[in-house]
Amino acid sequence: MLTALVVVFIVAYAAIALEHPLKINKSASALVGAGVLWTIYALATGDQHLVSEQLGESLMGTAQIVFFLMGAMAIVEVVDAHNGFEVITQRIRTTKLSTLMWLVGFVTFFLSSVLDNLTTTIVMISLMRKLLAKHDDRLFFAGIIVIAANSGGAWSPIGDVTTTMLWIGGQITALAIIKSVLLPALVSMVIPLAITAFVLRGKPVESPVSAAGENGIKTSEFERNLMFFLGIGILVAVPAFKTITHLPPFMGILFGLGILWLVGDLVHRHKEDEFKQHLTLVHALSKIDMSSLVFFVGILLSVATLEHTHILSSLAGWLNETVGRQDVIVLIIGMVSAIVDNVPLVAASMGMYSLSEFPADHFLWQFLAYCAGTGGSILIIGSAAGVAAMGLEKIHFFWYVKKISGLALVGYFAGAGVYLLQHQMMG
Repeated sequence: MLTALVVVFIVAYAAIALEHPLKINKSASALVGAGVLWTIYALATGDQHLVSEQLGESLMGTAQIVFFLMGAMAIVEVVDAHNGFEVITQRIRTTKLSTLMWLVGFVTFFLSSVLDNLTTTIVMISLMRKLLAKHDDRLFFAGIIVIAANSGGAWSPIGDVTTTMLWIGGQITALAIIKSVLLPALVSMVIPLAITAFVLRGKPVESPVSAAGENGIKTSEFERNLMFFLGIGILVAVPAFKTITHLPPFMGILFGLGILWLVGDLVHRHKEDEFKQHLTLVHALSKIDMSSLVFFVGILLSVATLEHTHILSSLAGWLNETVGRQDVIVLIIGMVSAIVDNVPLVAASMGMYSLSEFPADHFLWQFLAYCAGTGGSILIIGSAAGVAAMGLEKIHFFWYVKKISGLALVGYFAGAGVYLLQHQMMG
C-alpha cells in the first residue's frame, strides 16, 4: 500500500507540474490524486471507522485554511471594487522598476510578519495589478512577493502556519524566534531581491490606464478610505482575535468579513441597485478564484494521506539514521517543503523529537522554523503564498522554476549560513 501511495502522489504531483503541456487543470489533477490516495488507503486498511475519522480530521484542517483564504480573497476584492488600493498607489511616485521592487519587497517582508504570508501575498499581488500594466513585470514581482512573504513569516510566531505550530506547541518562544531568525530571514529575502532589482535596472514603471472602476463608476474618497482601512484593519486584527479568543484564524476572518459586509450595505443602502451591485460583497464572492481554492483542497488532502500512513515520519526517521547531523537534516526538510506541504513535515518533526531532549528555543526548533518557512519559496507550489500567487497571476510552474527557483535557493542557503554563523558566534 505504501508504495502505491507514493507512486500515485508522485504521478499527481507530476501532472500538476506539467499542467500547461498536458492542458489539464492542476485542480483536476489534485482532486483525482486525493481521491485515488484516500481510496487506496481505505481499501488497504479495511478499518472504515479509522479512515473516516482521519479523513474528517484532515478535512477540518483543510477547511479552516480554505475558509481563511476565501475570506481574505473576498476582503481584498471588496477593497479593490472600491478602488481602495489607490490609497497606496497614489503615494508611490517612483518611475523605476528596480526602486519599486525594493519598496515592495520590504513592505511584503514586514507586513507578512504581522498578517501572515498568505494574506500578504494576496494583498500585494492585488496592489501590483494597480501599479504595473505589463504582465511580465507583474510575474517577476509576484515571484519576489512569494519569497519576501515566506521569509517575513518565518521570523514571526504569527507569520507562518509552521512557526505558529512550533510556538503553540512550546518548541519556540516569541521573543527568541524573532531575535534568532530575523536576520537570516532578511538575508534570504534581500539577496534574491537585489539580483532581480539588478536585472530590472533602468526599466521604467508602466502603469495601467487609470480606470474609474468597474462599470465606469467612481467611488468617493470617503468610501475608498473606509473600505481600505477597514479591510486591512480586519486582516491585521485576525492574529489578535486568535490570541484573545483562542479560536482558529478562519473564525476571525469570517467575523471580519461579516463586519465589512454590514458596513458596505449601510454605506450603500440609499444607492440604486444598478449602481451599488458591483460594490457589494456578494459580487466580490463571485470574483474569487474558486479553481485555486479547489486545488488547495486537493493538494492538502493528498498530503494528509502521507501523514496518516506515517510515510512522512518514516522519512524523517530514515534521515535521522542516515544523515545524523541536525543542521543538514533540517536543511533537507526545508528543501523537501518546496515539494510537500511544510505543515505535515513540521508536524512529523515535532513528533520525532521530544521537548525533554530538545527543550524550547533549542537550535533544532529555531532552525526548523527558518528552513520550513523559507524553503517553500523554492517551488511555486511549496507554500500557501506560492499557490495563491499561482492562481492570482496564472504563473506557470516551469516559468517559476526557470526564473525564481534559483534565486529562492540562493537566498535559502545564504540565510541558513547566516543563522549557523550567528548560532556559532552567539550560542
